[in-house]
Amino acid sequence: MFFVSEYAPPFEITNKIISLLSEIAEGLGKISTARELEAHPHLRRNNRIRSIHSSLAIEANSLSVDEVRGVIDGRTVLGSQTEIQEVKNAYRAYDEIGSFDPFSLSELKRLHGIMTYLTVNEAGKFRSGEEGVFDGDRCIFMAPPAHLVPQLTEDLFLWMNKEKNALHPLILSSVFHYEFVFIHPFSDGNGRMARLWQTAILSQWNPLFKYLPIESEIYAFQQEYYNTISLCHKNGNSTAFIEFMMTQILATIKNASQRAELPSAESSICVQRLMSIMEYGVPYTANQLMAAVGIRSRDSFRKNYLSPAVKLGLVVMSIPDKPTSRNQTYIRT
Repeated sequence: MFFVSEYAPPFEITNKIISLLSEIAEGLGKISTARELEAHPHLRRNNRIRSIHSSLAIEANSLSVDEVRGVIDGRTVLGSQTEIQEVKNAYRAYDEIGSFDPFSLSELKRLHGIMTYLTVNEAGKFRSGEEGVFDGDRCIFMAPPAHLVPQLTEDLFLWMNKEKNALHPLILSSVFHYEFVFIHPFSDGNGRMARLWQTAILSQWNPLFKYLPIESEIYAFQQEYYNTISLCHKNGNSTAFIEFMMTQILATIKNASQRAELPSAESSICVQRLMSIMEYGVPYTANQLMAAVGIRSRDSFRKNYLSPAVKLGLVVMSIPDKPTSRNQTYIRT
C-alpha cells in the first residue's frame, strides 16, 4: 500500500525493504559488539575521509583519496582551488554531524552555506534559477520551478517532523534523500547535501552511522544511483530508491563488520612494529616495508603486518581500486 497524508511523498514498504531492515539491524549489532569504531580513531578518520572523497567524486571532483587526505591534513596539494575548497567545506560540514538538528530547515540552509562556502554565489540560500538533475551531460529530469522550492522544501521538513517517531529512520532518511534531490532546492551542492543529511538523520538514530562511509558504496554504484533516481521519477514514487539506499547501507555495514575482526595478538605486535618504521604521509612499496621489518616471506608479511594495518585504517593504499598493482604503495594515515 502507498502512504498518503496532507503532504506525503509516495512510497511502498516492500518485502525487500522489510528484509533489509532486519539484516541491517543484525549487522549493526555485530559492529556494536565489536566496538571497533570506538576503539580505533584512525578507522573513524579514514572512514570520514572516504565519505568526503566519494561524495565529492560523485559530483565530478577529481581529487584522489590521498589528495583529499592531504587537504584535510593541511598539506600542499596541487589541484583546482575550487575542488580543494570543496574538500575543506565538506570536512567542516561532516564534522558538524551530531551537533545539529537534521529535522530543522534553518539548519539545512546553514549547513549548505558551510558545504558551498566560497564556491557558490547562493551559498545557504534557495536557488533563484531553474535547475535539472544530470548524470554527466544527460538530463535525468528538470527540477520544479524555483518559485515552488521554498514551499516544497518546507513541506518535506514538516512531513519528516510529523513522521520521525513513526517511520523507521532507514526508510525516512532514504525518502528524504530522493525527495530532496527531486526538489533540488539549491543552485549547487544538492547531491552532497542529500547524502550528508541522510547520514545526519541516521546518526541521530544510531551514532555508528556518523563514521560509516555509505557514500563510498554509492560512488561504487554511481550509475545505478542515477538510474534509480530516474526510475523513481518515472514511477512517481521513491520505493526503488529506498531499496537501493538500504542495499548500499547494508553493504557498508558488512564491510565495517569485516574490519571489526581484530587481528591476533601476534599480528598486533607486528602492526606496532610496522607503525614504528613508517612515517606519516610517506609512500612505501611492499618490498621497502619488508626490508625495514626484516621479513622475507611476502605471504607472512601481508598476513601479519600489512593486511591488519590496512584493516584497522592505519595504512591506506595509494591505488585502492587496484590492490595488486605493481605501482602500489602504502601510506601511514
